[in-house]
Amino acid sequence: VQLQASGGGEVRAGDSLRLSCAASGRTFSSNDMGWFRQAPGKEREFVAAISWGGGSTRYADSVKGRFTISRDNAKNTVYLQMNSLKREDTAVYYCAAGWAFSDSGKQYDYWGQGTQVTVSS
Repeated sequence: VQLQASGGGEVRAGDSLRLSCAASGRTFSSNDMGWFRQAPGKEREFVAAISWGGGSTRYADSVKGRFTISRDNAKNTVYLQMNSLKREDTAVYYCAAGWAFSDSGKQYDYWGQGTQVTVSS
């Protein structure tokens, strides 16, 4: 599985962005998907995950109520809708694929290249 994340950019606090992660490979529809982020000088952290069928989602407490993860298996794409962005959401965002619906990066086998999100006040 190859993953290509896109949609990042520079926005102001309170704005919205939608990240996309396009996957190639036959197993996407059976993969659980996750979004993670890494801010400068910090460790990578979990943001959101969605099960292979889209029926289950989970979120980090810091984004709950503001971010929404979704997927379109017909398009081999997973999305992260980010609303009410805050400065502390500034990071490189990575999508990941695997076979474990998990908030641990160690459970994911494939990673995209990352897309930068910068939120200014």
